[in-house]
Amino acid sequence: MLKGKTALVTGSTSGIGLGIAKALAQQGANIVLNGFGDAEGSKTEIASLGVKVDYHGADMSKPSDIEDMMQFGASKFGRIDILVNNAGIQHVAKVEDFPAERWDAVIAINLSSAFHTTRLAVPAMREANWGRIINIASAHGLVASAQKSAYVAAKHGIVGLTKAVALETATTGVTCNAICPGWVLTPLVQKQIDDRSAREGISVEQAQKDLLGEKQPSLQFTTVEQLGGLAVFLCSTAADQVRGVAWQVDGGWTAQ
Repeated sequence: MLKGKTALVTGSTSGIGLGIAKALAQQGANIVLNGFGDAEGSKTEIASLGVKVDYHGADMSKPSDIEDMMQFGASKFGRIDILVNNAGIQHVAKVEDFPAERWDAVIAINLSSAFHTTRLAVPAMREANWGRIINIASAHGLVASAQKSAYVAAKHGIVGLTKAVALETATTGVTCNAICPGWVLTPLVQKQIDDRSAREGISVEQAQKDLLGEKQPSLQFTTVEQLGGLAVFLCSTAADQVRGVAWQVDGGWTAQ
């Protein structure tokens, strides 16, 4: 379905980003990877699916790095047809204890980076009259949790950015939507589980159950494969009029 298209996925050397990149590659899209993880291993995984793949190590907190990455992707493949803004970090602390530099880093990587990639991708998408911008928000883009002020603020901002860009591109073949996962067992979430286990003196298995039980009524993790499948749908013709949506994949978290 996506043969001849190019997808750039930020934060895609592991977890959700890599899962979405693989799903798009399975549909024939060439892939530009980005992230701080195992770039060579991720490239090998994608290349095994029979598409072209390259990697750019842009620091997503630096606009100049982002500009270089976007130019790199366009020069390698012609243009970026599909942009998936997935890069993200987390810091957990009460607002009065939240280090200002950690706030700045979370906002820069989780929110501002998506603005920079989007502003740079939209002109070529408009010219081609086709493009897909998929922002990976979170259940925390719709509801809040204590001690996650920066993350919640950034993810709410991503949902707002999604809606604004969707309206600005509404008469074109470019769409912009957000995916809002609940708990997904990524390295970021595994660290929270491990920290909880250590803090409360309980097993990792119990910490995992408690985490799901507090928020996610299905008591099951959302999988990267499910998120990849939704991303593929959003790139299809069936989703041509899906615009400005914040799509929950959260096991009922935000239905409560």
